[in-house]
Amino acid sequence: MSRSRPPASSHDLLATQHEALRPLAERMRPRTLDEMVGQRRLLAPGSALRRAIQAGRLHSMILWGPPGCGKTTLALLLAQHADAEFAAISAVLSGLPQVREVLAQAQARFDAGRRTLLFVDEVHRFNKVQQDAFLPHIERGTILFVGATTENPSFELNSALLSRCRVHVLEAVAPADIAAALRQALEDGERGLGGRGLRIEDTALEAIATAADGDVRRALTLLEIAADIAEGEGGAINEATLHQVLADRTRRFDKGGDQFYDQISALHKSVRSSNPDGAIYWLARMLDGGCDPAYLLRRLTIMAVEDIGLADPRALEMALNVWNAYDRIGPPEGDIALSNLAIYLASTAKSNASYMALKAARADIAALGTQPVPMHLRNAPTRLMQSLGHGTGYQYDHDVEGGIALGQTAFPDAMGERVYYQPVARGLEIKLKDKLDALREARARARSEGKG
Repeated sequence: MSRSRPPASSHDLLATQHEALRPLAERMRPRTLDEMVGQRRLLAPGSALRRAIQAGRLHSMILWGPPGCGKTTLALLLAQHADAEFAAISAVLSGLPQVREVLAQAQARFDAGRRTLLFVDEVHRFNKVQQDAFLPHIERGTILFVGATTENPSFELNSALLSRCRVHVLEAVAPADIAAALRQALEDGERGLGGRGLRIEDTALEAIATAADGDVRRALTLLEIAADIAEGEGGAINEATLHQVLADRTRRFDKGGDQFYDQISALHKSVRSSNPDGAIYWLARMLDGGCDPAYLLRRLTIMAVEDIGLADPRALEMALNVWNAYDRIGPPEGDIALSNLAIYLASTAKSNASYMALKAARADIAALGTQPVPMHLRNAPTRLMQSLGHGTGYQYDHDVEGGIALGQTAFPDAMGERVYYQPVARGLEIKLKDKLDALREARARARSEGKG
């Protein structure tokens, strides 16, 4: 006995219920290029990528951008315009067997005359062998490969895969564009929150857009939570509602990832540029994101050595003292000690003269090889070594008038005197420069008189 089909109205009701179970961010996913928010540079009318998409002439590519900027949505739209089957795998959840399976399915479709757009999310998490598995299929055109990554492809993807793909950079979505997406969700009665009697002021909407930190998906999730709370309170999304929704929000901060190193670079460059306000901003950003204070202390100590050096030797002493203090008192008071250090390093005199001197000396060593130590500078603790001439001609500086043997060289014979350390006219090095300039001039004069 055959089963009767359910009435059409019942089937539609079930479909509606199923649709309602999907998150708002998924329901509001853009269906056309014009519905996408942000990415104006990449998808502007007349841009190279937009023209290629609209013409259906697509290439394998890597989409590099932060979470929630539209990478998955763009991949879906690419498949639509290319009239290709959309297949997706996640590098977090899939291994080589799953990769081979999806590639075999793509090959079968290709043999049947249909192309597959293979979207690989978090592609940077695949190892070299897994990445290499895609190469022959990209070359043959079996798949249109679209990889998505939040990490710098130059560091995370192998060169063979990069050479077969074009990298497109997507940017975090601006708050104004996110706010537009939120308004669309509030007005859309089919897929969004329209018809639920919700009321929200522009300031509240903008607060959600800002809290999303460039992530459209996150913004829609926050709006959906706010809507659920507001329905039990008369439909108004107000300040009290936002306090509940946004109380535990966190900023975007990828420990060990590209954003992490961009921010520490910004902190270092702010210090080097003598901008204490910029230094405090980036320090606060990293602490706010959960950066290990020990890492920040190590990097700030490096700045004291590399960028301040002998222009202010107190900088290194302060860095070590702050490090010690932080270990003893911890946060949050230890964060104040960190801010003291960042402000001091950014405000004091700068010099990389010691760093440059070391580089110059290393360059001579690389170019000239292992030069023998001059006889007068060699150690002579035994009679044998003395008989071989070790230490012969050495002048003990303390016994010389003025305390410096000016005619005595400190370099291998084949090199002659060298000048590596060039003090800058800032901080303590002003005095060091005056002293060393006079001393170097006296040495040159003494050597000249000795030759004469």
